[in-house]
Amino acid sequence: MTVSVVQFGGSNCDRDAVRALNHLGVDAERVWHADGLPDDADGIVLPGGFSYGDYLRAGAMAARDPIMEEVREAADDGVPVIGVCNGAQIGSESGLTPGAFTTNASARFQCEPVHLRVERADTPWTAAYDEGDVIEIPIAHGEGRFEIGADAHDDLLDDDRVLFRYCDAEGNVTDAANPNGSTDNVAGVLGERETVAVLMPHPERATLTDLGRSTDGAGILEAFA
Repeated sequence: MTVSVVQFGGSNCDRDAVRALNHLGVDAERVWHADGLPDDADGIVLPGGFSYGDYLRAGAMAARDPIMEEVREAADDGVPVIGVCNGAQIGSESGLTPGAFTTNASARFQCEPVHLRVERADTPWTAAYDEGDVIEIPIAHGEGRFEIGADAHDDLLDDDRVLFRYCDAEGNVTDAANPNGSTDNVAGVLGERETVAVLMPHPERATLTDLGRSTDGAGILEAFA
Protein backbone atom coordinates (compact mmCIF):
# COMPACT_ATOMS: atom_id res chain seq x y z
CA MET A 1 0.00 0.00 0.00
CA THR A 2 1.21 3.51 -0.83
CA VAL A 3 -0.15 6.19 1.48
CA SER A 4 -0.29 9.81 0.39
CA VAL A 5 0.21 12.33 3.20
CA VAL A 6 -1.27 15.56 1.85
CA GLN A 7 0.87 18.60 2.57
CA PHE A 8 -0.82 22.00 2.60
CA GLY A 9 0.90 25.31 3.25
CA GLY A 10 1.09 25.32 7.04
CA SER A 11 1.05 21.55 7.56
CA ASN A 12 3.65 20.60 10.15
CA CYS A 13 2.96 16.96 10.99
CA ASP A 14 3.35 15.56 7.48
CA ARG A 15 6.93 14.35 8.06
CA ASP A 16 5.91 12.87 11.41
CA ALA A 17 3.12 10.92 9.73
CA VAL A 18 5.42 9.60 6.99
CA ARG A 19 8.05 8.55 9.54
CA ALA A 20 5.49 6.79 11.74
CA LEU A 21 4.01 4.93 8.78
CA ASN A 22 7.44 3.93 7.50
CA HIS A 23 8.23 2.64 11.00
CA LEU A 24 5.19 0.35 10.65
CA GLY A 25 6.38 -0.89 7.28
CA VAL A 26 3.98 1.22 5.24
CA ASP A 27 5.18 2.98 2.08
CA ALA A 28 4.21 6.63 2.55
CA GLU A 29 5.08 9.85 0.78
CA ARG A 30 4.28 13.51 1.15
CA VAL A 31 2.11 14.94 -1.61
CA TRP A 32 2.01 18.70 -2.19
CA HIS A 33 -1.63 19.75 -2.44
CA ALA A 34 -1.20 21.63 -5.73
CA ASP A 35 0.15 18.48 -7.42
CA GLY A 36 -2.99 16.47 -6.77
CA LEU A 37 -3.24 12.87 -5.62
CA PRO A 38 -1.01 10.34 -7.37
CA ASP A 39 -2.70 7.52 -9.23
CA ASP A 40 -1.22 4.91 -6.87
CA ALA A 41 -2.62 6.42 -3.66
CA ASP A 42 -3.99 3.44 -1.74
CA GLY A 43 -4.48 5.46 1.45
CA ILE A 44 -4.62 9.12 2.44
CA VAL A 45 -3.59 11.04 5.55
CA LEU A 46 -4.66 14.62 6.19
CA PRO A 47 -2.01 15.62 8.74
CA GLY A 48 -1.91 18.11 11.58
CA GLY A 49 -0.65 21.66 11.43
CA PHE A 50 -2.09 25.06 10.62
CA SER A 51 -3.14 24.87 6.98
CA TYR A 52 -3.44 28.34 5.47
CA GLY A 53 -2.66 29.76 8.89
CA ASP A 54 -6.09 28.68 10.19
CA TYR A 55 -7.55 31.82 8.63
CA LEU A 56 -11.37 32.02 8.65
CA ARG A 57 -11.62 28.80 10.68
CA ALA A 58 -9.18 25.98 11.27
CA GLY A 59 -9.24 23.77 8.17
CA ALA A 60 -11.80 25.90 6.30
CA MET A 61 -9.52 27.03 3.46
CA ALA A 62 -7.80 23.67 2.98
CA ALA A 63 -11.20 21.98 2.82
CA ARG A 64 -11.89 24.03 -0.31
CA ASP A 65 -8.55 23.25 -1.94
CA PRO A 66 -9.00 21.40 -5.29
CA ILE A 67 -7.20 18.31 -3.98
CA MET A 68 -10.00 17.74 -1.48
CA GLU A 69 -12.40 16.93 -4.29
CA GLU A 70 -9.97 14.17 -5.25
CA VAL A 71 -9.82 13.04 -1.62
CA ARG A 72 -13.63 12.87 -1.45
CA GLU A 73 -13.77 10.88 -4.68
CA ALA A 74 -11.12 8.49 -3.39
CA ALA A 75 -13.02 8.09 -0.11
CA ASP A 76 -16.20 7.30 -2.06
CA ASP A 77 -14.22 4.60 -3.90
CA GLY A 78 -13.25 2.99 -0.59
CA VAL A 79 -9.72 4.37 -0.23
CA PRO A 80 -8.96 4.67 3.52
CA VAL A 81 -8.68 8.30 4.65
CA ILE A 82 -7.79 9.61 8.10
CA GLY A 83 -7.59 13.20 9.27
CA VAL A 84 -5.55 14.05 12.35
CA CYS A 85 -5.91 17.32 14.30
CA ASN A 86 -5.87 19.98 11.57
CA GLY A 87 -6.66 17.12 9.23
CA ALA A 88 -9.74 16.37 11.33
CA GLN A 89 -10.80 19.99 11.00
CA ILE A 90 -10.27 19.77 7.23
CA GLY A 91 -12.22 16.50 7.13
CA SER A 92 -15.21 17.94 8.95
CA GLU A 93 -15.11 21.20 6.98
CA SER A 94 -15.11 19.26 3.71
CA GLY A 95 -18.02 17.04 4.72
CA LEU A 96 -16.06 13.82 5.04
CA THR A 97 -17.29 13.47 8.61
CA PRO A 98 -20.12 15.02 10.64
CA GLY A 99 -19.80 17.78 13.22
CA ALA A 100 -17.23 20.54 13.53
CA PHE A 101 -14.20 21.44 15.62
CA THR A 102 -14.05 24.81 17.33
CA THR A 103 -12.19 26.74 20.03
CA ASN A 104 -11.32 24.75 23.15
CA ALA A 105 -13.47 25.46 26.19
CA SER A 106 -10.29 26.72 27.88
CA ALA A 107 -9.80 29.22 25.02
CA ARG A 108 -6.12 28.27 24.92
CA PHE A 109 -3.82 25.95 23.01
CA GLN A 110 -3.41 22.60 24.79
CA CYS A 111 -0.53 20.17 24.29
CA GLU A 112 -0.65 17.19 26.64
CA PRO A 113 -1.17 13.42 26.76
CA VAL A 114 -4.79 12.30 27.05
CA HIS A 115 -6.57 9.01 27.53
CA LEU A 116 -9.04 7.70 24.96
CA ARG A 117 -11.57 4.91 25.30
CA VAL A 118 -12.03 2.74 22.22
CA GLU A 119 -15.75 2.78 21.47
CA ARG A 120 -15.62 0.39 18.53
CA ALA A 121 -13.09 -2.30 17.73
CA ASP A 122 -14.60 -3.48 14.44
CA THR A 123 -13.25 -0.76 12.16
CA PRO A 124 -9.97 -0.62 10.22
CA TRP A 125 -8.76 2.13 12.60
CA THR A 126 -9.46 0.21 15.80
CA ALA A 127 -8.95 -3.44 14.82
CA ALA A 128 -5.76 -3.54 16.90
CA TYR A 129 -7.73 -2.86 20.09
CA ASP A 130 -10.62 -4.30 22.04
CA GLU A 131 -13.75 -2.32 22.70
CA GLY A 132 -13.32 -0.46 25.97
CA ASP A 133 -9.52 -0.37 25.79
CA VAL A 134 -7.92 2.78 27.15
CA ILE A 135 -5.03 4.21 25.12
CA GLU A 136 -2.79 7.24 25.70
CA ILE A 137 -2.13 9.66 22.84
CA PRO A 138 -1.10 13.34 22.91
CA ILE A 139 -3.20 16.28 21.79
CA ALA A 140 -1.91 19.61 20.45
CA HIS A 141 -4.68 21.98 19.43
CA GLY A 142 -6.44 25.24 20.13
CA GLU A 143 -9.60 24.40 18.18
CA GLY A 144 -10.28 20.79 19.06
CA ARG A 145 -13.68 21.00 20.73
CA PHE A 146 -16.06 18.72 18.82
CA GLU A 147 -19.47 20.29 18.29
CA ILE A 148 -22.53 18.80 16.65
CA GLY A 149 -26.23 19.63 16.60
CA ALA A 150 -28.61 17.62 18.76
CA ASP A 151 -30.29 15.78 15.89
CA ALA A 152 -26.99 15.07 14.15
CA HIS A 153 -25.59 13.85 17.47
CA ASP A 154 -28.49 11.44 17.80
CA ASP A 155 -27.78 10.19 14.27
CA LEU A 156 -24.09 9.81 15.14
CA LEU A 157 -24.99 7.60 18.10
CA ASP A 158 -27.68 5.67 16.23
CA ASP A 159 -25.20 4.92 13.44
CA ASP A 160 -22.49 3.97 15.96
CA ARG A 161 -19.94 6.31 14.39
CA VAL A 162 -18.06 7.41 17.52
CA LEU A 163 -14.56 5.88 17.45
CA PHE A 164 -12.96 7.35 20.58
CA ARG A 165 -14.03 9.29 23.66
CA TYR A 166 -11.84 11.20 26.08
CA CYS A 167 -11.69 9.37 29.41
CA ASP A 168 -9.56 8.98 32.51
CA ALA A 169 -6.90 6.31 32.96
CA GLU A 170 -9.54 3.85 34.17
CA GLY A 171 -11.80 4.39 31.18
CA ASN A 172 -14.37 6.61 32.88
CA VAL A 173 -15.86 9.18 30.51
CA THR A 174 -16.15 12.28 32.68
CA ASP A 175 -16.16 16.05 32.35
CA ALA A 176 -12.82 16.17 34.16
CA ALA A 177 -11.29 13.87 31.52
CA ASN A 178 -12.54 16.06 28.65
CA PRO A 179 -9.60 18.31 27.73
CA ASN A 180 -11.40 20.68 25.37
CA GLY A 181 -15.13 20.55 26.12
CA SER A 182 -16.03 18.27 23.22
CA THR A 183 -19.68 17.24 23.01
CA ASP A 184 -20.15 13.84 24.63
CA ASN A 185 -16.34 13.62 25.11
CA VAL A 186 -16.01 12.69 21.43
CA ALA A 187 -12.40 12.54 20.24
CA GLY A 188 -12.79 10.72 16.93
CA VAL A 189 -15.61 9.85 14.52
CA LEU A 190 -16.25 7.87 11.37
CA GLY A 191 -17.52 9.14 8.04
CA GLU A 192 -20.32 7.46 6.14
CA ARG A 193 -17.83 4.71 5.34
CA GLU A 194 -15.82 3.00 8.07
CA THR A 195 -12.73 3.57 5.93
CA VAL A 196 -12.96 7.32 6.65
CA ALA A 197 -12.18 8.73 10.09
CA VAL A 198 -10.98 11.87 11.86
CA LEU A 199 -9.59 12.39 15.34
CA MET A 200 -8.00 15.26 17.23
CA PRO A 201 -5.26 13.36 19.13
CA HIS A 202 -2.03 12.55 17.26
CA PRO A 203 -1.41 8.80 16.74
CA GLU A 204 1.79 9.54 14.79
CA ARG A 205 3.24 11.05 17.97
CA ALA A 206 2.52 7.83 19.85
CA THR A 207 4.00 5.30 17.45
CA LEU A 208 7.80 5.45 17.49
CA THR A 209 9.53 3.59 20.31
CA ASP A 210 12.52 5.96 20.28
CA LEU A 211 10.38 8.87 21.48
CA GLY A 212 10.27 7.34 24.94
CA ARG A 213 6.53 7.67 25.36
CA SER A 214 3.36 5.69 24.70
CA THR A 215 3.17 3.82 21.41
CA ASP A 216 -0.59 3.30 21.70
CA GLY A 217 -1.21 5.23 18.49
CA ALA A 218 0.45 2.60 16.32
CA GLY A 219 -2.72 0.52 16.26
CA ILE A 220 -4.60 3.31 14.51
CA LEU A 221 -2.02 3.73 11.75
CA GLU A 222 -1.77 -0.04 11.32
CA ALA A 223 -4.99 0.28 9.36
CA PHE A 224 -2.70 1.09 6.42
CA ALA A 225 -0.38 -1.87 6.98
